[in-house]
Amino acid sequence: MHQTLISAADLATHIDDPAWVVVDCRHDLMNLAAGRDAYASGHLPGAVFADIETVLSGAKTGADGVFLGRHPLPDREVLAEALRDFGIDDTTQVVAYDAHGGMFAARLWWLLRWLGHEAVAVLDGGMAAWEDAGQPLTTEVLTRPRGALSVRAPFVPTVTVREVLDNLESGKRIVIDARAADRYRGENETIDPVGGHIPGAKNRFFKDNLGPDGRFKEAAQLREELGALIDDPEAAIMQCGSGVTACHNLLALEVAGLPGAALYPGSWSEWVGDPARPVAKG
Repeated sequence: MHQTLISAADLATHIDDPAWVVVDCRHDLMNLAAGRDAYASGHLPGAVFADIETVLSGAKTGADGVFLGRHPLPDREVLAEALRDFGIDDTTQVVAYDAHGGMFAARLWWLLRWLGHEAVAVLDGGMAAWEDAGQPLTTEVLTRPRGALSVRAPFVPTVTVREVLDNLESGKRIVIDARAADRYRGENETIDPVGGHIPGAKNRFFKDNLGPDGRFKEAAQLREELGALIDDPEAAIMQCGSGVTACHNLLALEVAGLPGAALYPGSWSEWVGDPARPVAKG
């Protein structure tokens, strides 16, 4: 069972295995059609496509009309139903990939763990690693038998905006922001309406989890770097712009052997939806 990362070489030996499902998670925050277009142009053999906006996220507003962020968590049963259509069941080994160092694939990795599914990994190095290994792409779209994925107790914790607000007073938990340093400081904000960060949050840009080759750094290096920021992973809250790239930091923590951190799903986009919530800059 692969539960964090898998190499292109290891995936290639299972690419035709009916007990494995490969999921293309490519996406572009500024061009919402880019991922599906890229999938149509060429994808890993047998791969299915999971759209970040419509499959791996839920409604942006709650029943009370309150804004929940740009990529709120989907309803667990609705998500499971979509994944069943991909052919995923309780014994399936799932491999997620993208072309962005795991930026979007980590979201599916985390979501499946949230549904209680252990056998899920991210293709280390993504599309580039697959092609560098001389492996083929295809435009063929296969139809898989429907799966029977169960919704079970999650392996991963979450926190609400209320809990993050309460933490401003208690300071018991460390908040880690996965966005680029300039956005964290409140500079060059082009996605959300307000720049800055949650007061007290520290910055760990998710791309710092990767080496120059676009693959994750070795576990020991990640443990040293992340351990310098986080004393107790179980007291850590991971966030980003909308709850997507925070999953990359959560994956890095798992690779490093530092499990237990929680995701704040609404992240910065939900936080600034209420002007009463404080903002820090610099």
